[in-house]
Amino acid sequence: MQLLKTTDKDFSTKFQAFVNERREATVDVSGTVKEIIADVKARGEVAVKEYTTRFDRYSPESFRLSDTFIAEQAVKCPQEVRSALEVAAQRITAFHQKQLPQNIAYTDEIGVKLGLNWVALTTVGIYVPGGRASYPSSLLMNALPAKIAGVERIVMTVPMPGGEINPAVLAAAQVADITEIYTIGGAQAVAALAYGTQSLAPVDKIVGPGNAYVAEAKRQVFGRVGIDSIAGPSEILVVADGKNNPEWIAWDLLSQAEHDPSAQSILITDSETFAQNVTTAVEQILKTLPTQAVAAKSWENHGAVIIVNDLAESIYLLNQLAPEHVELCVDEPQQLAKQIRCAGSMFLGRHTPEAIGDYVGGPNHVLPTARSARFASGLSVYDFMKRITSLQCDQQALQTIGKAAISLAEAEGLPAHAGSVAVRLE
Repeated sequence: MQLLKTTDKDFSTKFQAFVNERREATVDVSGTVKEIIADVKARGEVAVKEYTTRFDRYSPESFRLSDTFIAEQAVKCPQEVRSALEVAAQRITAFHQKQLPQNIAYTDEIGVKLGLNWVALTTVGIYVPGGRASYPSSLLMNALPAKIAGVERIVMTVPMPGGEINPAVLAAAQVADITEIYTIGGAQAVAALAYGTQSLAPVDKIVGPGNAYVAEAKRQVFGRVGIDSIAGPSEILVVADGKNNPEWIAWDLLSQAEHDPSAQSILITDSETFAQNVTTAVEQILKTLPTQAVAAKSWENHGAVIIVNDLAESIYLLNQLAPEHVELCVDEPQQLAKQIRCAGSMFLGRHTPEAIGDYVGGPNHVLPTARSARFASGLSVYDFMKRITSLQCDQQALQTIGKAAISLAEAEGLPAHAGSVAVRLE
């Protein structure tokens, strides 16, 4: 864990090095992924079966789950968890329904009719991880905005290592009304979604988190299909004054550290005493935390505490770091929030832990990482829609603006462009 102070003479140098630190896995899997994609593209389901047998020790007769199997497994989900999924779904749905955009249609002063129509994507594939990182909440966060957008066909892929699947994932699929589910994982699942197989029709866009192979596969099929993003390790930055309970903030920092050894948790505070109390609380919690092995490695290698003279200084630092999650644990969080330009999502006040947003807050928890919040946003209804513009001229309108179009076409050396307008003006 790094300790940085803005009063230190070399703070700027150290902070810039901290900002530029790479936390992603350094193993290059691009070659392996390229081979898998090419193989699935060439041999289809035969290749998918071979990879599934090799990597997941699982060889089903059919990769598509039957409605009966889904129901039999989903019922194993504890009722308390099922009820929580329904609460989450209700709140996610309510928030995302408010994102639905309005079409534009108007006639300008010369009679040209202009428009912009929002239309849903036709088909989307959702990758759901298996194993330790099997999160039913992520399924809801990906599927429900697609449903609200009006996507006609939503396909889900989820690996079944050793033939096992988390019942809560299938319960979440039921809550989200996802019925086309295939038990495929890894780069082969991404390839199957992008290019299709004998039993799985290809999709137009792929969303959802995964390991390094899944991320690289999404990178390589981009262009053939759309993707949401290339997700990196999770991040949280907490801006907190000395009035907070140190234990609360310690839990918040560890809530992201436990995701991945490469996750990053940062505290910015104007109180050295409070900072020390938080780090002490982190060490105490780690002693009994079931995810201690992962969280401790994250905190030790990538965690940081930054001491500032005044919390107003935190805004510049925060915008440079562009973190995935920001907690503003101060008296007037809105005053800081309105100055933040680079963050995935903000959690305002002392009683809004980031974990609420992971599950039942309402806004999406699929957020930009690795400083991409400088130019990207969290997943939304817009990610499952596209815009189509329209233009309609009558003869008089074309006469009014046509000559300008001809002049520009001729200036660009495109005579057919000019001709297609000129012939209508004769």
